Amino acid sequence: MDLTIIVPTYNEGPNVVELLRRIGGVLDGRDFEVLFVDDSTDDTPAIVRAAAAASPFPVRLLHRDRPVDGLGGAVLEGFRMARAPWCLVMDGDLQHPPEAIPSLLERADAGDVDIVVASRYAAGGTSTGLADATRTTVSRASTLLTKSMFPRKLAGCSDPMTGFFLVDRGALDLDALHPRGFKILLEILARRQLRIGEVPFSFAQRHAGASKASFRQGLRFLTQLTALRFGRMSAFALVGGFGAVVNLAIMWGLMRLGVEYVVAAVIASEVTIIGNFLLLEYLVFADMRAESGLMRHRFAKSFLFNNAEAMIRIPVLWLLVEATHISAVLAAALTLIAAFIVRFVFHALVVYAPRRSTRAAAAAAARRRVRLGAER
Repeated sequence: MDLTIIVPTYNEGPNVVELLRRIGGVLDGRDFEVLFVDDSTDDTPAIVRAAAAASPFPVRLLHRDRPVDGLGGAVLEGFRMARAPWCLVMDGDLQHPPEAIPSLLERADAGDVDIVVASRYAAGGTSTGLADATRTTVSRASTLLTKSMFPRKLAGCSDPMTGFFLVDRGALDLDALHPRGFKILLEILARRQLRIGEVPFSFAQRHAGASKASFRQGLRFLTQLTALRFGRMSAFALVGGFGAVVNLAIMWGLMRLGVEYVVAAVIASEVTIIGNFLLLEYLVFADMRAESGLMRHRFAKSFLFNNAEAMIRIPVLWLLVEATHISAVLAAALTLIAAFIVRFVFHALVVYAPRRSTRAAAAAAARRRVRLGAER
C-alpha cells in the first residue's frame, strides 16, 4: 500500500458514499486505503461503516468521542494511523474533487518534493466553490497575510490555506505539530522547510450539508498564525490586547452612563476576566487542556488569580489618576500592560501545567522509547 487518503469529517454523512465512489473511480487498480477521522455528532460513523463494508478497497474509521484540536487534530491522528508512506488529505464535502488526486500523485512521482499542494490560486485553479464574494476576499487576504509572515517557507506555495494536499509522512515531525482548527497545512509548512510542489484544482460547490466556516474559526486562524510566527506569548498578547480593548470600552461606556470610574473598572475587569479565559481556553492553550485537569479547575485558578491581580491593579489605577491626574482610561491601559507578563507566566506554568500523573506518564513513555531504541 503506497497511499492513505485521510478524510476528516464532521457531520458529512450525505457525502460519504459519493466521495468513495468517485475516489474508487479515479484510483482503480492502485493499492490505497481511505481513513475517515470522524468528529461527528450525527449518524456519519454508521454511514461510513456501512459504506466500508460494501467498498472494494480498504476503508477505515476512527471516531473521536472527544475531539482534540478540531480538523487539524483529526488530520494529525490520521497521520499517526496511516498505513502508507504518502498521505493525501482532503475534505469530505466534495469541494476537493477526487478527480484531482491523480495529478497530485503524478507530481509526487517526479521524486523532487516532500509535499504537493492542490492550489486554488495556481495557474489553472479556481475558487468558485467559496460561498460568496466576501469569503473569496477573506480567503485571498488571509493567504497574502500568511505568505507575508512566512516568506521563505511559503515561497513555493500559492495556497497555504488549502486543506487538499499530498505529503510524504516521513518528511514530517509529527510531535512538533500543534494544530488549531482548520489550517493544518499552514502548521505543516511553517514548522519545517519542505520541498513544495503544486497542482491547480477547481474548488467545487459542496455536494451536501453546510459549511463549517465561522467567526470562531477565523479567531482560531489568527491565533494559530500569531503563535506560529511569534510564539505562544504573542498569541496570549493578541487575546490580552482584545480583552484590554473590550475592558476599556466597557469602562468608558459605563462612565458615560454616570458610573464612578473605580466601579466601572471593577465591572469591566470581571466581564473581561471571564471572556479572556474562554479565549485562552479554546485558542491559546487549546493544545494543553487535555493534560491540565478539569476546565472548572482551570477556570477557578484563572478567575482567582485575575481577581487578585485586579485587587492590586485597580488601587494602582486610583493612585495614578489621583496623583498624576491623567485620564482614567489611559491609567487603566498602563496598568493592563504592566500586568500582561505576570498573567502569561501564571497561566502557562500554573493554570495549564500538566497534572503530576500526566507528567509521570510522559516521563515513563520517554524512558520506554529510550530503552526500545537501545534494544534496536
